[in-house]
Formats: sequence, C-alpha cells, structure tokens
Amino acid sequence: MAIDYDDMMGSGATGLAARYDEKDVMLYALGVGFMRDPLDMNELPFVYENAGLKVAPTFASVINRGEAPPERQRMPQKSNINFMMVVDGERRITFHKPLPPRAELLADERTTGIYDKGKDKGAVIVQERVVRDAVTGEKYFTMVSSIFARGDGGFGGPEGSAPEPHAIPARAPDKIVECPTRPDQAFLYALSGDRNPLHRDPAFAKMVGFERPILHGLCSYGTACRAILSSMANYDPARIRQFDVRFSKPIFPGETLVMEIWADGSTLSFRAGVKERPGIVALNNGLCVLG
Repeated sequence: MAIDYDDMMGSGATGLAARYDEKDVMLYALGVGFMRDPLDMNELPFVYENAGLKVAPTFASVINRGEAPPERQRMPQKSNINFMMVVDGERRITFHKPLPPRAELLADERTTGIYDKGKDKGAVIVQERVVRDAVTGEKYFTMVSSIFARGDGGFGGPEGSAPEPHAIPARAPDKIVECPTRPDQAFLYALSGDRNPLHRDPAFAKMVGFERPILHGLCSYGTACRAILSSMANYDPARIRQFDVRFSKPIFPGETLVMEIWADGSTLSFRAGVKERPGIVALNNGLCVLG
C-alpha cells in the first residue's frame, strides 16, 4: 500500500507521556562515546551520578515517544511505509531549556511535510515534536526530524524537499576533531531505544542493500554533539541552543568521524568525514548555535 498523503498529513498526537531517569542519561552518553578515557574528569559528569550528572543535549533524540490517550491520537490508517528501507534524513533540535537528569514529560507530534522524490527515488517525511515538562508545562525542546523512505517514492504526492540545509563556509575549518567509534558501538547505542536490526544483524543489513550493519545515524549525531561540547562549549550542555545535521552517508561501527568545525561568533558550522574512507561525508550541513 502506498503512502496516502492526506491521511499522513492529518496524523499526530498530543499529550504523549514519557519519562526518563539517570540511568537512561548515562547509558546514552556511553553509547555516543563518552568516557573512552576512564580518567577524563571533563566527561565524568555525563556518566556518573556523584559528579553532578549532566545531560548530553542530543539525548533529546532518544527520549521515549510515550503514549497518549486514544482521543488525543490521529494515527495514519491508509499508509504502509516500508520501514525496512527507512534511514534518517535530517535532525534539528532547538533547546528551550537544559534537560534535567530525570523528568516526566508530555509531547505533541505532527507531520509537517511529505515530499515525493519519484518512483525508485523514495520519499521524505518531515515530523515535528514539541516536548514539555509534565508538571510545569515549560518547553524543553522542539525537534524536527526527516526520514528518507527509500522504498516509498512515486505515491503521487508533492515534489520538492525539506527546507534548504545550513550552508558550510567555503574557507578552511577552524578546528578538526577526530571521533573514533567502537566496533561494538551499535549494540551499546541500541540499548537507548533504537533496536532496528539494520545496525546489528549482518544478514538483515545485506537484505536491505548494505554490505554490513551500519551505525545509527543518531549515534553519529550524538558523537558530533560530544565533539562540539568538548572542543567549543567547555563541556557545558546549557550552551547548546540548537543542533542540526543532515545525514549524508552511513558509517560503519569502528570507523572514525573527522569533525570539521567553523566558528562565526555563536554560530558553529560543521560536517564529518570518515577517516578510513577519504572523500566520504557522513554528516553534512551541520549547525550548532551556542548561548
């Protein structure tokens, strides 16, 4: 069954209840590469409750979607996306206040755009999620996500694409940071919620067109945030007000992300190549706004 544009555009939910605690925060930090050096006192607060626990901003991307009462949900009924062929497209998070080490949350979700790239070219689906404190109602973050549904193009929907991504400066980068990943990193990161077999099952990965399991795009996203925190933000999560990226190419667990960073006042631009495969850009059009 093909995508039904009107049905999906009318889908969404309000009052999705979710929660997380210190263990979730620390597990996520380990999953995106914190504490490779067990004596690193700058990173210790992200993984150790007795060090004044800090929350990596991109933890927002894995907070449980939660559930809403049926009367507050409008789920698509006529669309059948082939999730075996889905990969991350872009992610933009705007932070309204820093995330605490534990929280009770409510979220509202809606689909904001669906773009038909053509038969055999896939479709881009854009969704927005606004997350707030369940008690005070204060907003924590707004997340805009796009997914690339590789098997669902040609459904007759509008052409085009999501808004133009952030442009990378033409000059040489101001800083370069290397971020090695572990061969088993996808298994650790999966414990934060994304159990897609594409990232852990060799047979499944080959079935959907990859030579071997790929690292979660959002794990690379969190790794990039760790690089910004360490090199440009003095390990202060509250300084990161916005964090955007486009997922360009997959990386394999065990490869090294090479972050190129450009600083223009409080605006940071970035992209990430792959050390083991020169010329490959895994993350592109990155934007981080510092406060």
